[in-house]
Amino acid sequence: QVQLVESGGGLVQPGGSLRLSCETSGFTFSQYTMTWHRQVPGKERELVATINADSTSTHYSDSVKARFTISRDNDADTVYLQMDSLKPEDSDVYYCYAPYLYHWGQGTQITDSS
Repeated sequence: QVQLVESGGGLVQPGGSLRLSCETSGFTFSQYTMTWHRQVPGKERELVATINADSTSTHYSDSVKARFTISRDNDADTVYLQMDSLKPEDSDVYYCYAPYLYHWGQGTQITDSS
C-alpha cells in the first residue's frame, strides 16, 4: 500500500526557513519522480517543485524559485523541501505527491507567525 507522510510544518516568521520531509512506503521510491504542491483553502493546488528519480533534474514554480530546494534520499525513501527566505504568502498546506502513482500525502501546514 502506497503511503506518503509529510512532516516539518509549523509557524515561521518572514525570512525564516523550514524543511519539510515526506517519508514514503509501499513502492520502489527510487524509480519515481516526486513533487511538492501547496494549497490555500478555496484555491487550486499549486505545483511547487519536481525532482526526478535520480535527482538529476529539478524544477520549481516561479513563486519559489531560488528560495526553495527539493531533494531526495533514495536510501531513506524520503523527499524533502527546504524552504528559505519565507514570505507570508508561503503560508499554505504543503503536500507531497507521487504523480505516476496518483498518491497524495495528508499535508503539513505552514503558518506565518507575524
